[in-house]
Amino acid sequence: MPPGGPSDGIAFLATGDRHMKKTVEDIEVRGKRVLVRLDLNVPLDGSGRITDDRRITSALPTVKRLLDGGGRLILMSHLGRPKDGGPGDRKKFTLKPVAGRLGELLGKRVLMLDESVGESVSSAVANLADGDVCLLENLRFNKPETIKDKKAASDAVLRSDKDGFARQLASLADVYVNDAFGTCHRDNASMLTVPQMMEGKPRVVGYLVRKELEFLGAAVTDPKRPFVCVLGGAKVSDKLGVIKSLMGKCDTILIGGAMAYTFLSAEGVAVGKSLVEPELLDTAKKLRQDAGDRLKLPTDSVCAKEIAENVTTTTCPGDIPAGQMGLDIGPETAKAYESIVAGAGTVVWNGPMGVFETPPFDRGTLAVAEALAKATDAGTISIVGGGDSASAVDVAGVADRMTHISTGGGASLEFLEGKTFAAIDVLDDA
Repeated sequence: MPPGGPSDGIAFLATGDRHMKKTVEDIEVRGKRVLVRLDLNVPLDGSGRITDDRRITSALPTVKRLLDGGGRLILMSHLGRPKDGGPGDRKKFTLKPVAGRLGELLGKRVLMLDESVGESVSSAVANLADGDVCLLENLRFNKPETIKDKKAASDAVLRSDKDGFARQLASLADVYVNDAFGTCHRDNASMLTVPQMMEGKPRVVGYLVRKELEFLGAAVTDPKRPFVCVLGGAKVSDKLGVIKSLMGKCDTILIGGAMAYTFLSAEGVAVGKSLVEPELLDTAKKLRQDAGDRLKLPTDSVCAKEIAENVTTTTCPGDIPAGQMGLDIGPETAKAYESIVAGAGTVVWNGPMGVFETPPFDRGTLAVAEALAKATDAGTISIVGGGDSASAVDVAGVADRMTHISTGGGASLEFLEGKTFAAIDVLDDA
């Protein structure tokens, strides 16, 4: 069986219907130029060294499959958030370290190009032989890459710029592969406009996108029950859509992180200096009323006057005193959440339970990570939604015990909300 599951296409299940998409298993690539959109947006330290290569290793199955098939690979990705593509950006956000690491993992040279489009790129691509691989420079050094379709629709100049950039990328290849789940919810030129312009040529998904959609799709449409969702992070506004969507699908939703204090404040609990979104108090109150006992809130919090390592903390059951702020779920809440996770059939986790990056406010998050690992060992399906949650299971040393760790935090959230992705819809049906 190929990486990620069966080879008969991918079911895009965000809306519950089975819409099959072709995959790299369905195409022949020998002698063909294959344009592969990857998400190689890895973290770098101040010296430009990669600190976590998960996104590179996640891309390997697709890349190896295409190379083994004799394809001539043109890889493309973004990295970071360049401002203008100037010299400073090009030094800070170059994909050169990625090309080096990818070459090490593949055991072969990855030709790093200095640009994403242009004559030098076209010439280098024309000289590729079967089994060769090159990497285009950071797509976001080109402003048209991130022009939103909504803006382009109302501005002829922007439309022309975006189409022109996409047309140059599309002209490089005979086949298009999308294996960049982390940006599937975006209408970037490389994600949407390029495959639109390659209509009539093979346009498929890679193993990583297939795996993401299969796991998240199953969680949304046919979860093993009880179905538990653990949601954390700073703001209710960031998770409002997914809470509303999952309320009718989950058996239990566990709320942690700073977003919990908007819910608690809406119920009349004193929250001290904790982060609250006043404009969402009524919304939070209604959500809790609609969800009833299915939506669980912290019953105690680890509090302090400031966010700092090894600061003096207080465990506050119920009300939080003035001058203090809730920065992590308390031990009573952690124990309750651990019990619910232990009895779950499926758990989707997105967002930390506290200020995870600053000990001692990482304990609640680490407790959830360990509980989820134990549950997975016992047969629970565990899906970790990227970002801080993925970092948490890494720090806790339990990443290899999770069923699936998503590479796209924002994309996985939008998928769980039930949104469709135009970057997937445009690809070839199986």
